[in-house]
Order: sequence, then C-alpha cells, then structure tokens
Amino acid sequence: MKLLVELPDLIEDTIMVTPAIENLIKHHRGAQITLVGSAVSAKLFEKDVRISKVVVEDTSKSIFSLLSLFRTARGLGEQDLVISFKNSFFTKFFMFFVQCENKVIYEDIHKDCHNVEKYNEFMNKTLDTDYTAGDLMLRVKPQWFKKPTFGIHPGSTYANVKRWPSQEFSKVALALAHKYDIVLLGGKNEIDICEDIENQLKENGIENCTNLAGKTSVIDLAEKIAALDLFLTIDSGPMQIAGIYRVNTLIIPTSYEKIEQRNQWKNPLETIVYKYIDPYSDEEHKDFTPSAQDVLDLLKV
Repeated sequence: MKLLVELPDLIEDTIMVTPAIENLIKHHRGAQITLVGSAVSAKLFEKDVRISKVVVEDTSKSIFSLLSLFRTARGLGEQDLVISFKNSFFTKFFMFFVQCENKVIYEDIHKDCHNVEKYNEFMNKTLDTDYTAGDLMLRVKPQWFKKPTFGIHPGSTYANVKRWPSQEFSKVALALAHKYDIVLLGGKNEIDICEDIENQLKENGIENCTNLAGKTSVIDLAEKIAALDLFLTIDSGPMQIAGIYRVNTLIIPTSYEKIEQRNQWKNPLETIVYKYIDPYSDEEHKDFTPSAQDVLDLLKV
C-alpha cells in the first residue's frame, strides 16, 4: 500500500502531528509512506527508516509556484491514500493533481483540546479507528554534551513577534553559568540577538558559552535540544522538540492565547513563565512581560 502524507509547514505543528503519524504507521504496517513538507518539516523525518521517501516542497506560495506543485504532485506517482495536515488553496491545488482516488484534507474540529488530540482525531476519522494520541516522536538521537548544558533559543519563526530582550536572556545565563555550559541556538533570524547575548556574557567574564545561531540544520537543532539539561525559549517549534525528549523547559510564550492547546505534550518538566495575572485578559497588563528575575525565581536561583 502506498500512503502520502503532507506535513504542516512549521516545526511546532509537524511535531504535534507525530502521534497521529505513529498511529497511521501502526494501522498500515509495511506500507510505503512518502512525506511531503517544507524544508524544516520534511527533513525532521530524514532519519526515520520507516519512511520510504521524504520530499521537500518549499515553494514561495506564489502563482509561479503552482507549476512546481503540479510537477511534484505528478512525480509522486499513484497513491492508495493521501492525507494532508494542511488546508489552504495551495494544498488543495497540490492534492488535486496527486494521482489517488482517496484524498483527505485536515479540518479543525474546533474542540477545546490540545492540538495533538485534534490532529489525532482527524487521523482516527480518516482511518475509522479509535487510537489514542501517544507520545511525540522523532527518530533523532541526542547529541550529548560533555558537561551539563543550558540552552537558549531567543527567537521565533516570525521575526516580527514580541521578543524577550537580549539583556533578560543574558541575566538568566549569567546566573546559571557557574552550573551549566551555555549554548545559544537559532536560525538566521536569531543571529543578531544571539550575538548580543554572547557579547553581554563575554563582557561579564563568561567564557563557557557557544553560539550556534545560524550554524545548525533542523536535524542538528533537534539533536542538540534533545541533549540539554535546561532550556529557555520563546519559540514554539524548539519548545515542541524539547517536549519530545522531556527536557526541563522554561517557556516565555509570545502569546498566552490558547496556550493550553499548544504547550508541550506530556512533558512533566515544562514550565510556562508567567505570573498569577493573565497579561492578555486585562487591558492594564496587555504589555506584561516576565523578567529574568521571574525565571530565576522559578529556578530558585
């Protein structure tokens, strides 16, 4: 049997669909499974030997990308079942040209539950099954550090969202540098803020800091996050990766809206950093931002 799965574009959603994909693999044992996704989502599965083929379709989502989508769809050959965890014009265009009689596109069930459960319920409806949503899963092994390590990912997929100031990250790192080596993580959008943090640490005599911003692939990023002893981030993608490996994670969300539907799945070591007030429920506190001291208080430092 040939199965084709279109993954979400973002790391966070791709991680949250993994329990549903695990149930698909369990239900159709021995099937030839092809995954199609963006450069970041598809490559997360490159080391999974159960996946027959990983296809990167990272078009610019313009009228000029339609030809690329058409060629990709036709190049995949005939399929027995096609499942998409996306729902957009480009998804529908792509799905139209895939050679398959049985095609299913994700629709939000609008339930007040975790996104992992929403994706899994969609898979159950597709397969006519009743599987529970298990653990998040990636076939990526931790790249262990020589010493206890505190990781910081200070950016977000969307560069224009509300960010935590570099000096606040630096204050936390300064307080923990005697106990942990520090590693700074991020993509090209985080190079500047990671350099600021690194420079602030050096100015205070901290030398056990490694800046890897812009220097890792998505697999490298996952391998390093998996090996951390403590992790601080505002980005939901790295946050979800940390959740897979039960990393002790401190999260400063860019938004608290529906955080209970997109926080880490089944990680008892997750801490969402906020005070007893909800900064988004009161106009007076709409610009509330936790401080470095709030984080350190939670760590009892």
